[in-house]
This record gives sequence, structure tokens and C-alpha cells, in this order.
Amino acid sequence: MSIVLKRIYDEPPQLGGHRILIDRVWPRGISKEDANLDEWIKEITPSPQLRKWFNHEQEKFEGFKKAYKEELNQYAKQKKLQELKEMSVNERLVLLYGAKDKQYNHAVVLKVVLDEM
Repeated sequence: MSIVLKRIYDEPPQLGGHRILIDRVWPRGISKEDANLDEWIKEITPSPQLRKWFNHEQEKFEGFKKAYKEELNQYAKQKKLQELKEMSVNERLVLLYGAKDKQYNHAVVLKVVLDEM
């Protein structure tokens, strides 16, 4: 299994794999062609309320992580997570996000959840 996190503003990885944007909002300044995506999955992103509350403030990350994991436990999101997990068995998943902070963002939490499944 291989799941890789990559900031969409960075150079496209040479590793190959199924490229999935996991942000609710399209990243500014990136054209659809430049993104080189296989899919855009909005369903597993944090709710707008949680995203706005967190506001990428490092001191709120622990609370954000707990709340986001609770959101990911919803049935519809669990179904999508299971699909991703199964997909990762056969191919590399490249989860793309737009956040500037590579350590404190929803993609990090999502990867941990997928790795623990």
C-alpha cells in the first residue's frame, strides 16, 4: 500500500500514481490541466464550519484533528475512505492538498486515518 501526500503547488511527482485532489475548494492559480488530476474528492474534506474554525492555526490542530476524525466516521465518508483504501492496495495514491503548512492540515489527518484502516 502506498499513500503519498503532496502539495498541489509543488512539482508533480515523478512517482506516478492516482492523483486525487482532497480539498473542498479549487486551489487558486492552478489550472485543471496543470493539476493533472485523476479525481477531485470533496466528500471527505472537513466541513466548512470546521475548516473555518481551524483556519490553519497550529495551536488548534489537536482539536481540529479530533473533530475531523469524528466527521470521517460518518457512513458516507467511511464508504469513500474504504474505496480509497482498497484502491491503495493496487496502486499508489497521491493525495493533493493546497494548504501551505505541510504538517498541520487535513491531509495529514486523512492519511493517518487511511493508514490505520
